[in-house]
Amino acid sequence: MDQLKNDKIREAVRKHYAKIAESQDSACGSSQTSCCDESGSDVKAISMEFGYSSLEVNQVPEGSNLGLGCGNPKAIASLQPGETVLDLGSGAGFDAFLAAREVGESGMVIGVDMTPEMVSKARANAAKGGYTNTDFRLGEIENLPVADSQVDVIISNCVINLSPEKARVFREAYRVLKPGGRLAISDIVATADLPEKVKSDMALFAACMAGASSITELETMLKDAGFEAITIKPKDESREFIRNWVPGSKIEDYVVSATIEAVKPEG
Repeated sequence: MDQLKNDKIREAVRKHYAKIAESQDSACGSSQTSCCDESGSDVKAISMEFGYSSLEVNQVPEGSNLGLGCGNPKAIASLQPGETVLDLGSGAGFDAFLAAREVGESGMVIGVDMTPEMVSKARANAAKGGYTNTDFRLGEIENLPVADSQVDVIISNCVINLSPEKARVFREAYRVLKPGGRLAISDIVATADLPEKVKSDMALFAACMAGASSITELETMLKDAGFEAITIKPKDESREFIRNWVPGSKIEDYVVSATIEAVKPEG
């Protein structure tokens, strides 16, 4: 995949999520395709389908939950007070705010997003919610604006599949994690070869489908980056909500949500 195509993909993704950030509504119903149910359903109900509790969807600032995602990375992150967490593709701040409650005032949550409109929205939501332990930064997940060995845990929700350079994302993740640091990611993986018409559709790429890698490919990229204790668990039940992303497309025959965990070695 040449650089020109990579840049084209990033621009399509950036425009797609800028439109969502600027919408007065949630992502659901605000665009033709998004990483969520497009039926106009309540975003809280959608997030609960992804694995969030009623308490979680009701304890964040209004407007931070846009109904995006494909799982609940915090559920596998085992966050502890005082830890530093990095949220890749932090959007309007939903997962970052949940993580901020877990790590407490002695901890820190850094959110990175490449869409200026999303970063502005997250910062406004942080101010509205009184969060003093969050820091939202503009940047690409392939070029993280974070120093080496600064982070205990990296979370991400349905974002890495949007990158045309996933191996680079994992190398950057490895760089910024402390020794012993861990990944706790929810993302879309491919369970079958995607049709060429899907792979070349920029709208489907921006909607978390066309850019999905297989489990084997992801395991190889994580190993090559240096990670150990790699565990990727597909969630077949996710096909139910994926079916609603592009009704009638049968996309659920090709992709599924999965949890991705890995550890940076201590030595």
